[in-house]
Amino acid sequence: MAQEKLLTSAGYKELEEELEELRVKGRQEIKEKIQVALSFGDLSENSEYDEARNDQAKLEARIKEIEETLATAKIIDEDALSTDVIQMGSKVTIKDIEYGDVYKYQIISSSSTSKDKGADYLTSDESPVAKAIIGHKVGDIVDVEAPMGIIKYEIVEITK
Repeated sequence: MAQEKLLTSAGYKELEEELEELRVKGRQEIKEKIQVALSFGDLSENSEYDEARNDQAKLEARIKEIEETLATAKIIDEDALSTDVIQMGSKVTIKDIEYGDVYKYQIISSSSTSKDKGADYLTSDESPVAKAIIGHKVGDIVDVEAPMGIIKYEIVEITK
């Protein structure tokens, strides 16, 4: 069984629109590419045909991925988001303890690319930063494992 994906209503709508675009326009473009490649003749040495078939496979894989995400999606009620604890959909201001740099993130589903106003950066719920801060409150200090080592952040603010 596929894992449930948490999405904002905007993220869900975005995926629906992408799916429709891929099903209609994407498939038509691939069909045309294949037809053009077929017109070149011998398929055994037809790199255009091979490329078109690879593009078709990638397109169909993305369509399947979106369909599965939408089928298992749980829509987050953004109005009901708590500002007490960081969760999916939260906008969070964090401060790098060592350097004093301040960052404003919005935690989104790894399936989504939608961005709300009020966040400088998006971070997937599967990213190291999001994994470290989800479940924490304002004032908490969290450790984020990065390639250059552990980075300590203070949770400054949580908003919707």
